[in-house]
Amino acid sequence: MRPIIGIIGTASADKSEYETSVKVGKEIAKRNCVLICGGMEGVMEGACKGASSENGLTIGILPGSNKSDSNKYVDIPIVTGLSQARNIIVVRSSDVIIAIGGEFGTLSEIAFALKFNIPVIGIKTWDVSEKIYKINDPVQAVDKALRLANNSNGDIGMRPQKT
Repeated sequence: MRPIIGIIGTASADKSEYETSVKVGKEIAKRNCVLICGGMEGVMEGACKGASSENGLTIGILPGSNKSDSNKYVDIPIVTGLSQARNIIVVRSSDVIIAIGGEFGTLSEIAFALKFNIPVIGIKTWDVSEKIYKINDPVQAVDKALRLANNSNGDIGMRPQKT
């Protein structure tokens, strides 16, 4: 199974956060991983744009009830009608999370990931736990994410691996 890397971050990304998220998305696709996110604008759009530029697969877990609400780089939009409660779906579907910047929605996703023992890599994001791997370089962040996903022995996200 291809690793699934969750990208979380602010929908109102500044230029630096957006550019970082594009680079992260490109690196995820280059490594043949699946990108999952909230499917909207900002960091989510940047990451999907980067992944799409490298022919990567992107999944957006949308807060509303319309597929058309997703950013134009989402390949598979999943509508939930759950608003911010959809954050737990993004997290539980991920083998590892990369947080880029972020506001309170991002903080909730970080908290869910830490609660469920899903590794979190932070790029200039909330500093709420020593369990967050702080890596500001997009290439190094994705390298670390892939190592964590590959070394999980099926424990990441409490998802059993197929044998």
